[in-house]
Amino acid sequence: MAGPLQKRYGITLSFVRKYYNREDPILDLGVNNELADYLREDGFRIQNTEGQDLDIDYRFIRDHKYITAFEIFEHMFAPFNLLNEASGKLIASVPLRLWFAPAFWDYNDRLNCHYHEFEIKQFDHLMERTGWKIMDSLTWKSWDNTIGIRPLLRRIYPRYYIVYAEK
Repeated sequence: MAGPLQKRYGITLSFVRKYYNREDPILDLGVNNELADYLREDGFRIQNTEGQDLDIDYRFIRDHKYITAFEIFEHMFAPFNLLNEASGKLIASVPLRLWFAPAFWDYNDRLNCHYHEFEIKQFDHLMERTGWKIMDSLTWKSWDNTIGIRPLLRRIYPRYYIVYAEK
């Protein structure tokens, strides 16, 4: 792993270490992925969801008090429902809306699209409306060494937003 992905995973791991203990049973929303494996390698007890449609099947969330959601809410039509149902401790990250780039859309896989790319105030309001209190947050930029207008703008504008919240 190299470049922006390594940076993103490293920042995420540092944030998780700040608020969760390695003994905490963490539910990571979304199927198993490289980031979940990266956290496991650091000793965290991560269980992923099994691929269910989180817009429809989310009531299981009540059984979990330590939750992570890394770049998952933008793929949901209605993250409000799941967030409203959940309680405990939550670490969630989302890609931020960039004015110079359209939302990600995979025409070959409609489940792999961004239905939301949030502004910070939008995500904060979603959290507040669903009863979560944001205790800490962080933004960071993501870029590679390619040349062009968009790569230059990615060095200026934050791309990711992560929060630690409690309810």
